[in-house]
Amino acid sequence: MSQPRRRTRIALAIAGALVAVPAIAVIVLVNVDWNRARPWLNDKVSVAIGRPFAIRGDLSLTWERQGHGDADRTWRDYLPLPHLVARDVHVGNPAGWPAQMEMASASQFSFSIDLLPLLEHKLAIPVLRFDNPVVLLQRQTDGRDNWTFKPADQPSPWHLDLQRVVFTKGTVHYVDAMTQVDAVAEVDTLNADPTYGVAWTLRGKWKQQNIAGGGKAGAVLSLRQQSTPYPLAADLDVGGTSIAVVGTLTKPSALAALDMRLKVSGPSMARLYGLTGVLLPETPPFATEGHLSASLGAHASRWSYDQFSGRVGHSDISGKFEYQSGQPLARPLLTGAVQSKLLQFSDLGPLIGADSNASKQARGVAPVQPGDRVLPVETFKTERWTALDAKVGFKAARITRDKDLPIANLDTMIHMRDGVLSLTPMNFDIAGGRFTSNVLLDGSGRLNPNAIRAELKAGARHLKLRQLFPRIEEMQATVGEVNADISLSATGNSVAGLLATSNGELKGVINEGSVSKLLLEEMGLNIGNVVLTKVIGDKQVKLNCMVTDFGVTNGLMQSRLFVVDTSDAKIDISGTVNLDNEKLDLTMRPDAKGLRIISLRAPIYLRGTFKRPDVSVDKGVLALRAGGALALALAAPVAAILPLINAGPGETTGCAALLAQQGGKPVAPPPGKPLAPKPSLKR
Repeated sequence: MSQPRRRTRIALAIAGALVAVPAIAVIVLVNVDWNRARPWLNDKVSVAIGRPFAIRGDLSLTWERQGHGDADRTWRDYLPLPHLVARDVHVGNPAGWPAQMEMASASQFSFSIDLLPLLEHKLAIPVLRFDNPVVLLQRQTDGRDNWTFKPADQPSPWHLDLQRVVFTKGTVHYVDAMTQVDAVAEVDTLNADPTYGVAWTLRGKWKQQNIAGGGKAGAVLSLRQQSTPYPLAADLDVGGTSIAVVGTLTKPSALAALDMRLKVSGPSMARLYGLTGVLLPETPPFATEGHLSASLGAHASRWSYDQFSGRVGHSDISGKFEYQSGQPLARPLLTGAVQSKLLQFSDLGPLIGADSNASKQARGVAPVQPGDRVLPVETFKTERWTALDAKVGFKAARITRDKDLPIANLDTMIHMRDGVLSLTPMNFDIAGGRFTSNVLLDGSGRLNPNAIRAELKAGARHLKLRQLFPRIEEMQATVGEVNADISLSATGNSVAGLLATSNGELKGVINEGSVSKLLLEEMGLNIGNVVLTKVIGDKQVKLNCMVTDFGVTNGLMQSRLFVVDTSDAKIDISGTVNLDNEKLDLTMRPDAKGLRIISLRAPIYLRGTFKRPDVSVDKGVLALRAGGALALALAAPVAAILPLINAGPGETTGCAALLAQQGGKPVAPPPGKPLAPKPSLKR
């Protein structure tokens, strides 16, 4: 036999062996009784996943090609792989887990195994399919869960590489002691749906609140391919808050990214804190819709709610929020910009608890406001203020109330840092004038863990009376305006608590207006119209000037200067307003400018509470005694009010003349000293 022919035969023999050996192996693998391999397979999978694994039913093997023409598949996916079909499969909990119930079971469990990775102690499963699965996912109060397959303190020599999961009809029960969730999802297969493969319904509890809803999801969950979005749609109701999403997840195993359309509605935005961890203020019922996207990593994440629009109460809102957490931030950060074209004044009440008890119930807050109190007693939830930092801008083109309070161009920047909330600045146009303010609320608890330290500095300039009350016809002829300054600091845990401990001063001037009982009723000033009825009856009276200057010490407002000058009388007012118990103790001493109103020369006492003021007239005091008992104005309060009077060069307003007169009145002497005249103040 020649040498070439001998080499050809050897080559053919080797080639035949290379073909025959795999063919024989395939025949053997297909015809072998794989039930004998169940103990070995159960053991290896148990080691790989760190918990008991058992195939209790029949185990068989076929050969299947994994590729189906998908663009992201590789050549390896088109090779036939052994495909195991196991019936009656059970997966237990990790060692030491207190619950007796197993983690999962399935009537049929099928998967393919890539053979070569077995040499590297790697279980590579391209596709895992469950038929009628029953899954129980649990997390305990200490953070341990039963779905983490390889605890760090129990390293496994085997590595599980699960690439895709196919869902069919089954049940998933989720119990989380940390978030207080106990919910069950029922999953069923969808046929002939081009986007979704399964539908699901959900029911259960979250923090003693009902959870209900449903949705759709993709039939194949890819755990490897970053470029394969997983479709998801859901519509849930969680304790009265409705959440609807439609979109995709990318790499769902790690929630690497998501891209969804999100609709949210509920009784108050503050109710979203438990669901999202994002601190938002108390609001009336709301509804928003926008684009939700996220980029999530092991150590940091970024969420964006962009191009959203909706309503809060009867007000419109739109804008963008961005939420960041993880390194290098000390705490999560919320940034954004929100706009409103038309904001209803009543919708701002829940921010400070100043809404009605019925409104509180609608937004899920207990009606805590006593019937005899006016100042809001609802406490601030400062325990959440250190949960995140924030920097959010807010603008409102126009703010209205039921009777058309003309506020426009509200512009504020909301800062939250280390538990300190500030609005710097908070400015807006009102009634032809401008209101400017800076507000600071320190809820960090560093000074007092149960209270807020608050500071307010505000000023109002050139507010026109006829624009302040545009629907009151009698006011339209007036040229009067309002100027005021407020400076207060306080410590408390509610609006009422803060005012009860406040210190500072309030100063204001109303110059050249008009007033009547009917007009005050239109304004809603109940105390004012009761007083005015006692003083002048019900008629239109020209208001030359009203000046107020109160010092505030521990919630007690003490009048330093309070004078009302009308065309018929000048009224000096002295006394206190107690912001702690909401009680009034004011004495008004009118001085009539004409003999026709004799009653104006008797003192008027304003007592009672903010809710139920009581006005009485001292009819036993003679006119001369009342006139001699007028309050003596001090020069210092008068000088403090002068900057609020805006008279042009050469002009003398009603308030300028009044204050010049008050400045020339005698000063109260020390006990035992005679009265001494005080020279008039010159401007």
